[in-house]
Amino acid sequence: MFTPKYPPQDTAPIPTAPAPTTYSPTAYVPAPAPAPVSNRPAVQLTAGSTLTLIAGGSAAVLVVGTVLVSMLLAVAITAASVAVCAVTVRSILKSDRR
Repeated sequence: MFTPKYPPQDTAPIPTAPAPTTYSPTAYVPAPAPAPVSNRPAVQLTAGSTLTLIAGGSAAVLVVGTVLVSMLLAVAITAASVAVCAVTVRSILKSDRR
């Protein structure tokens, strides 16, 4: 299952010298490939759709920013409360020694 599977080795003989080529004016020349045709219509941005995209992007940035700032504030409040608890416990333990 985990053993690698390699493709079979190429068994074609290695040519020693290039074969001489002769010019033939009747040689087949392939036609260029046609451009790909898509059934989907091209996206066209109008003024209204551009404003909608800008408003949506701005709203997304504001929402993500609000969430990140809220998380940072929650961490800061938690750290402050842990510090206050540590000082209180230290004070209680220090007063018990005396």
